[in-house]
Amino acid sequence: MVETRLLRSFVVLAEEQHFGRAAARLHVAQPALSQQLKSLEQQVGARLLDRSTRRVELTDAGRLLRERALQLLADLDRTTADLALVAAGRAGRVRIGFVGTATYALLPSVARRVREELPGVELELRGELLAPALLDAVAADDLDLAVLRPSGPPPAGLVVEELRREPLVVALPTGHRLAGRDAVALADLAGEVLVAHPSGRRSMLQPLVLDACRAAGVEPEVIEVGETGTLVALVAAGLGFGLVPDAVRALRLDGVVYRPLGGDPVQVPLALAHRLDPAPAVRRVAAVISAATAP
Repeated sequence: MVETRLLRSFVVLAEEQHFGRAAARLHVAQPALSQQLKSLEQQVGARLLDRSTRRVELTDAGRLLRERALQLLADLDRTTADLALVAAGRAGRVRIGFVGTATYALLPSVARRVREELPGVELELRGELLAPALLDAVAADDLDLAVLRPSGPPPAGLVVEELRREPLVVALPTGHRLAGRDAVALADLAGEVLVAHPSGRRSMLQPLVLDACRAAGVEPEVIEVGETGTLVALVAAGLGFGLVPDAVRALRLDGVVYRPLGGDPVQVPLALAHRLDPAPAVRRVAAVISAATAP
């Protein structure tokens, strides 16, 4: 394999067409440059220069090698620069998943801030996912980061860091009898249908929502849906009320109003999950997400 050092010396010599000037540019002695050329010609098996007392001229083989060497060295320099950016976390690809209740408010903000602060980082964004599926995807290396609603200790091999807490708000059809109030007490929704995320391990939000209802003495009938957008659409259709984190207000849909809960606010956490020892670009994007969600 030809040494890049010899190729760089040859390119300078081909540009100067003079051993003395080329040696001065390379900061080497002229005999050393002559020896480098001899070594290069032996490695490629061809004479590269015609030498006279006044000047140096490229042979056909020399012209071909100069053209290819310029391309190769330029690619090598670009690759070296790109690798430095990757090592510094300023280049690479980062895959992020968002729980449905954070998709509409946070995903656009994160994408915009990463584009501004880390233009060399390519994002792959997935929204409207449920927290257990997000944790599984991070653990399986299908995602690098996940913004979710945590519940319980994190799975082995994952780090889950709380970003902030958000109050639950009530989503009501615009024609609902309580839609005109400044705040709505959960007790006033007794006997009405609750539109909620799935039960069991499929969602971590429904248990928090039902606990809030039960604390207010309300045991609602539940319609389960898989996506936050569907939940809000069913509320708009008049099929029930929703109890969602404040960030869902970013999902504006005709036929729906959001109202604060009366009394002490019920807070739900928002967190960021990643594997142990993430790549530099993942750490930088995680810092952007933390800044974007700071209380």
